[in-house]
This record gives sequence, C-alpha cells and structure tokens, in this order.
Amino acid sequence: MANRSQLGFQDASSPIMEELVQFHDHALMVALAICSLVLYLLTIMLTEKLSSSTVDAQEIELVWTILPAIVLIMLALPSLQILYMMDEINEPDLTLKAIGHQWYWSYEYTDFKDLMFDSYMIPTADLPLGHFRLLEVDHRVVVPMESPVRVIVTADDVLHSWAVPSLGVKTDAIPGRLNQTSFVANRPGVFYGQCSEICGANHSFMPIVVESAPLANFESWSSLLSSQ
Repeated sequence: MANRSQLGFQDASSPIMEELVQFHDHALMVALAICSLVLYLLTIMLTEKLSSSTVDAQEIELVWTILPAIVLIMLALPSLQILYMMDEINEPDLTLKAIGHQWYWSYEYTDFKDLMFDSYMIPTADLPLGHFRLLEVDHRVVVPMESPVRVIVTADDVLHSWAVPSLGVKTDAIPGRLNQTSFVANRPGVFYGQCSEICGANHSFMPIVVESAPLANFESWSSLLSSQ
C-alpha cells in the first residue's frame, strides 16, 4: 500500500503493473531529455549575441520536424502494447464478480456453487490492533497466487470503480453493464484499493482488499466459506 510522502507508484504485484511502471519511467526519461534540450536552447539564445543575419536552416527545420515524430513513436508503441496486454484475457483459472453498492462491495465466485459475500469497511471503533484505518474490510477477496483471475465488474445503483493500484487494475462499475478485467498476483500478500468513482456521500468508505494466497490455502478458505 502507499506510504506517507510517497512520490512513486506502489510496489508492482502483477506483470501488468510492472509493465506500467516501466512505461512510466520510460516516458519520464523522454520528457527529461526534451526539457533538457529546450533548457539548453533557451540558455544559448539568452547568452549568445543576437544576430540579424538571415540563415538558411533547412537542415534544422528537417531535424525539428522528424525528431518529434520519432519521440511520439517511442511513446506510442509501448503504450499500445500495454493496452492490448491489459485487454487480453486468456482462459482464467478463476472468475470473480464484483458488484458495487452504496456503499459496499458484493463478491460472487462464479466457479463455486454458493460462494458469495458482502464486503464492508470495518469501523474505526471495531478495528483490530495493527490493521489499517479506512482500508480494512470484514471479508477480504482471496485469490490464488500466480493464477489468472478474471473480474467481472458491475454496479447495483450508481457508478463505482473497482481499483487496486498495486495489481494494475481499475475498471468502472456501471449499472446494467458488465465490464471485465484480469490480473495475476505474482506474490503472496494483501493489496488495498478503493472505489475510484465519486459515487456519493460515503464514496471514500468502500475499500477493496485482495489477499493473494497459495493455491492450497485458497482451497481451504473456499471450502470453509462454502460450508458456512
């Protein structure tokens, strides 16, 4: 999760988020090179003696026409590749349905017969020692580690958004419509997110908690929850 005064992204916990972080760093380096070049040219113009002579500069015009096109291609190609990777969903091992309500989430594991539950934020007065305020929920979403998970997202009343930054997932929940996304948690852990759509008075009180666990632990958890 994010830390106080943190300037960068959260630690990537999925292959897609790793690609997004790398593209972010790549784009920043391109922007740094452009800013450095512009600053250098401004410094030269301010410090050199002005000349009124007319100079034929077709070569320079050719360079500053082609160079921006090359820069745009350097940004567009990896961006398009990541967009296609984010939309690709290949034979998921688990399908999870997330339904947004005012103001909590409902989850259904569609591969199981009767595995569904509501997930509410734990009030501060009932929060166990060591848990995060305004982020912890009474029922976490448990998924198997290193397994493709498809998430079908919708809403029951107004617009919501199911977002977990460290997994690189953010999908709008729209009433009457099914959106889908996918992720692969490449390490065990607990990942926090929140509704990223302004959905009403308690918009900031419907957090998302995804717990990634080894397959054996996930099977034990699903069997225990189904039997209740």
